[in-house]
Amino acid sequence: MTHPSINDQPNASAPRPGRVLAFKVIGVLLPFVFLVLVEVLLRVFHYGYSTDLFMEYPGNKELLVMNPDASKKYFTNASTATVGNVEFFRKVKNKNTLRIFVLGESTTLGYPYFHNGSFHRWLQYRLQHTFPERDFEIINLALTAVNSYTVMGFAREVVDYSPDAVFIYTGHNEYYGTLGVASTDRIGGSRLMVKTMLLLRELRIVQGMTRLYEKLFAPSSQTNGGTRMKMMVADEQIPFGSELYRRGMEQFKANLQETLDVLQQHHIPVFVSTLVSNERDLKPFVSFRVDSVKYPGFQERFTAAVKALRDNDVSRAYQYLKEADSICDGHALSQYYLGRLAYRYGDYEKAKRSFQRAKDVDGLRFRAPEEANDIIRQTCKQHRNAHVVDAKAFFEQASSHGVTGDALILEHVHPNLTGYGVLSDAFYEALNKEKLVSVDTQREMTVQQLLKAMPVTKVDSLSGLYKIDRLKRSWPFREALHRDSMKVETYEELLAQKLANRQVTWQAATDSLYNYYLAKKDFRAAKTVMETFVLEYPEDAGLYEKAAMLSGEVNALTDALVYFQQTFRRAPTTEKARYLFVLYLKQDRPVEALPYLDYVMAHSPSRATLLPVRTYAKKIIKLQTIQKQDTTNVTLLNEIAQAYFSMDNQDATEKYIRKIFKLDARNATALALQAKLSHK
Repeated sequence: MTHPSINDQPNASAPRPGRVLAFKVIGVLLPFVFLVLVEVLLRVFHYGYSTDLFMEYPGNKELLVMNPDASKKYFTNASTATVGNVEFFRKVKNKNTLRIFVLGESTTLGYPYFHNGSFHRWLQYRLQHTFPERDFEIINLALTAVNSYTVMGFAREVVDYSPDAVFIYTGHNEYYGTLGVASTDRIGGSRLMVKTMLLLRELRIVQGMTRLYEKLFAPSSQTNGGTRMKMMVADEQIPFGSELYRRGMEQFKANLQETLDVLQQHHIPVFVSTLVSNERDLKPFVSFRVDSVKYPGFQERFTAAVKALRDNDVSRAYQYLKEADSICDGHALSQYYLGRLAYRYGDYEKAKRSFQRAKDVDGLRFRAPEEANDIIRQTCKQHRNAHVVDAKAFFEQASSHGVTGDALILEHVHPNLTGYGVLSDAFYEALNKEKLVSVDTQREMTVQQLLKAMPVTKVDSLSGLYKIDRLKRSWPFREALHRDSMKVETYEELLAQKLANRQVTWQAATDSLYNYYLAKKDFRAAKTVMETFVLEYPEDAGLYEKAAMLSGEVNALTDALVYFQQTFRRAPTTEKARYLFVLYLKQDRPVEALPYLDYVMAHSPSRATLLPVRTYAKKIIKLQTIQKQDTTNVTLLNEIAQAYFSMDNQDATEKYIRKIFKLDARNATALALQAKLSHK
C-alpha cells in the first residue's frame, strides 16, 4: 500500500489581491457606516435638533420663522446659545413685498430695547408709512454675543429665501463674541478648523457628545448682561498691532469677504454698515504702559498732565499732553485726555483724531478699531452688489461737532433710541440711493417726523435704561451711580423694571400697559402701544384695525389711512373700504379713494346711494388734472370746492376755500361756501 506524499496534498490557496483590498476597504468604511447608521437612527427618533436657519411657524404653515436652535452650533456650550427674534415671513413671497434679511450682533438686534427699539423696526415703520400700498418683510436674524462667523453662516442660508436685499451690521465682537480670537468660546486659531467644527455640530452624534460633555464638565453659568461680557473674555489685554489683534482683523476680513462672495453669486444686493461707538464720553478700558527707553520723556509729561488736571490747571495739562503726543501716540488714556481738552478748546478735528486713536489703542477690545471700517469699505468695493452704509458719518453728522458720544450711545457701542433712529435713516437713505424704493418726497416720512412718531412705549424705553443701568454697575464699566438715578414710582416704571428683570414677558407687559391706558382713556398713549403690537405681529389684521380706529379717535388721519390699508389688504371688508374712501376724500386724494369706493359699491346693497359720490369724485379728478396746468384758475378751484361741499366733505371744502382766498380774498363763491359751512 502506498501512502501519499506531502507533495500530493492540496495546497492552501493564497488570498487574492482583490479580496484583500476589499476587506481593507470594508474595515476602513465599517466605522463610518456605523456612524452614518447611528446618525440616521438619531434623526429618525428626533434626537437632538436641526440647525437649519428657518422652520415652519407653529401657528401657520404658510409662514417661516427663525429656528431657535439655529444658533446652537456657534456656541461650544449649546445651553448658553443666544436666541433671536420671532419674526415670521411668507414661504411664498407676494409680488408686492420687499423682503430684507438683517444680519449682525447685539446692536443689530436693538439691545437693550429689542422689539421696536431695533433700527430695523424704525425702518419698517417709516417704510410702512411712506409706502402704505406695499408690504415690507424686514426679518432680523441678529443675535447677541456672536460675530462675523454667524453672519457668514446665516448669509449662506438666506439666499434660498428670495431676499430683495440683505443688511449687515457686524464687527464689534470679532475678539470677544463666540468664536472670537480672544473669546473663552474659541476653537483654535484656524478658520478651517472653526468651519469644520461648525459643520460637525450639525450632526446629532456630535450634539449628543456635546450634551454629555456639558453635563459632566461644563460649569453652569448665568449669561445675562455684564455677566456674559465677563464670561466671554479670555484675553483682557490685546495691544494694537499685536498678533492677536491682527488675527481678529484677518478673521473679520475673511468672513466678510466670504459672506459678500456668497451674496454676489446669487445676485443679491447687500448693504454693509460702518460701525459706530462712543468715542467722546467713554474712557479707554485698558492703557498699556509706554516703554520709557523707546519713548523717553513720555511718562514724565503724561504724569505731569494728570497732576495738572487734578489741580484744574487745564491749560498746562493740555500743553503736557500735546508734548506727550509728539513723543508717542500709543497710550490710550493720554489720547483720550488730549481729545477731551482739544474738544474743550474748539479744535474739533484734533479731538476727533485723538478720540479715535484712543479707541484704537484701547487694550480691551469691546469697540471695533477703525481698521474694521476700512475693511468694510474695501471689501464692499470688490463686490458689485455690495453697498456701504456709512452709519458712522450719519452719527457724526447728528453729534455735536462731529464727535459721537453719550447723546447717541448708551455705553460703549449700543445706541440709545435716537441713535437707533439715526442708524435706520442711514439704511433708509442707502435703499433710496440704490433705487430699491422710489420715494415720493411729498408723501415721505422724514427722519425728523420718524423720531417724533416712532411708537416706542415708555415701558420699552425705561426697560432698556434699567438694563444699561445694571450693565454699567458691572465689569468693565463699574460706574458708581447714585441710588436714586433710576427712580421706580409710576406704573410704567414698575412695569419696565419687571420687564428688565424678566419677571414678566414683553407680551404681558405691553398688554397690561394697553389696558392701563384704555382705563385712563388716554387714547393717544393706547395708540402708541397698539402700533408696537402691529410692528411685532405684522400679519394680524385685527391689530391694524385697532390701530386705525385709535388713530381716528385722536384725529391722526394719515396714520388711520395707513393702518386701514394694511388691514384691508389682509382681510378686506366693505366697512374697511368705506373708511378708506372717506379718509382719502377728506385728505383730497380722490384718485386713491376711487378703488375703495368701487369695492363698496360692488359688495354692498348701497350702490345707488353712492353713485352721486362717485360722480363727484370723478368730476374732481378731472378738474384737478386741468387745474395742475392752470394753478391760478379760481373758477376751477371753485368748482372743486363746490363738488366737495356737495359730498359733505368739510375738510376738503375748507382746503380749497383757503386756496381761493390766497388768489382772490373777496371771491363771492368761496365766501358763500364758507358761510354755508359755518351754519352746518
